[in-house]
Amino acid sequence: MSLTLAIVGRPNVGKSTLFNRLVGKRLALVDDQPGVTRDLREGEGRLGDLRFTVVDTAGLEEATDDSLQGRMRRLTERAVDMADVCLFMIDARAGVTPTDELFADILRKRSDHVILAANKAEGSAADAGVIEAYALGLGEPVRLSAEHGEGLNDLYSQLMPVADRMAEEAERIAPETDVDLDEDEAAEAGAAPAITAAKPLQVAVVGRPNAGKSTLINKILGEERLLTGPEAGITRDAISLRIDWKGTPMRVFDTAGMRKKAKVQEKLEKLSVSDGLRAVKFAEVVVVLLDAAIPFEQQDLRIADLAEREGRAVVVAVNKWDIEDSKQEKLRDLKEAFNRLLPQLRGAPLITVSAKTGRGLDRLHDAILRAHDVWNRRVTTAALNRWLTAMLEQHPPPAPAGRRIKLRYMTQAKTRPPGFVVMCSHPDKMPDSYTRYLVNGLREDFDMPGTPIRLTMRGQGDKNPYKGKKKAGPSKLRKHLKGRA
Repeated sequence: MSLTLAIVGRPNVGKSTLFNRLVGKRLALVDDQPGVTRDLREGEGRLGDLRFTVVDTAGLEEATDDSLQGRMRRLTERAVDMADVCLFMIDARAGVTPTDELFADILRKRSDHVILAANKAEGSAADAGVIEAYALGLGEPVRLSAEHGEGLNDLYSQLMPVADRMAEEAERIAPETDVDLDEDEAAEAGAAPAITAAKPLQVAVVGRPNAGKSTLINKILGEERLLTGPEAGITRDAISLRIDWKGTPMRVFDTAGMRKKAKVQEKLEKLSVSDGLRAVKFAEVVVVLLDAAIPFEQQDLRIADLAEREGRAVVVAVNKWDIEDSKQEKLRDLKEAFNRLLPQLRGAPLITVSAKTGRGLDRLHDAILRAHDVWNRRVTTAALNRWLTAMLEQHPPPAPAGRRIKLRYMTQAKTRPPGFVVMCSHPDKMPDSYTRYLVNGLREDFDMPGTPIRLTMRGQGDKNPYKGKKKAGPSKLRKHLKGRA
């Protein structure tokens, strides 16, 4: 049984800093201002030989209404209920506050295992706050410095007994079996072979603020896992979630809304956007989510173009379709605008969805799988060269300065996205228009709509490497033997 540790506490006590320390990566955004974290972020934590799941949560605040802070608190309380151990962090330099006392009472009632940690405890300035922490009634506080990595051995000492008890409990309730079949015996007995977990498909959902990205992912999950609301720009971190969507294992990245670069002034928003851009680079399929009321804004086009330039398979999804009145007319306008404004993605799937009602999600799932399949497509060299011959007969390459460019040979060098190499004479003189002619032909004839295609012209190097070189004279040994003869 895997141990789950939820890090909770007031805003700006260092929860995300400790989360990054435990997972060994800078996954969570960290800034001096309070309230940076809003969603639940999970990671694989490690302390010595102890492995566990660690959950970074939003700062606990005294808000119980339907405000943004109230929704953040409910999400954190849900993490507390699901976790095996809660690590309650306070700021040792600020001391124990009335809010800390309130949430300590809540944790005593809601969690079986609570570990108290006094963070920012480096130096003598934190001594008073560490002593105050005893008054919370949660036992001896662990003196930590998440930023400098101090006190992690003491945290390990507190976690290890809980992990051991959980392991013993899991072993005690595990069903006993008297028969131990090896692989051969299992095969003879007709037992099903062990299934290796497939590598999840990496999907990033991107778009402008308030397009409905988090709502869409929540609907796919079937639960309110991500923080949503009418406010624009709620999501800050790029949150990754493992899901099994209709039998397809996926890792879905929810990203922060991307505004125009000129409007992004705050440091925190810049960090959020860069986190989303990193998610695009790691994804295999990028779902560009548009708002049906204002589709194909300038920023939408930039985001789609970014995904194409990064070489990712792209699916364009138009959200909030449930509130559209004239759907047929709107869909016709969308397809016309898509082909006109994004010619580099011509043929990519365009899906209408409603994140609120769940309509269109089956089509979105199929479009993601289809785009991923095209992104991984490989064409044989023989088929490519037969196709190249037909393309040359239909439309020969130009003849700059009276010398025609000869295309001799073609092969596929890579997939993800498909990349092709054409061996030719004078590759530097090949016009972009002819390259586009070949790329469009590849899309149409080999059924590769929408996916980025990389086509490289390369010189064949058909010059004689020995031409112009002096012929080597006879060796000294040959001269000596010739003289003796």
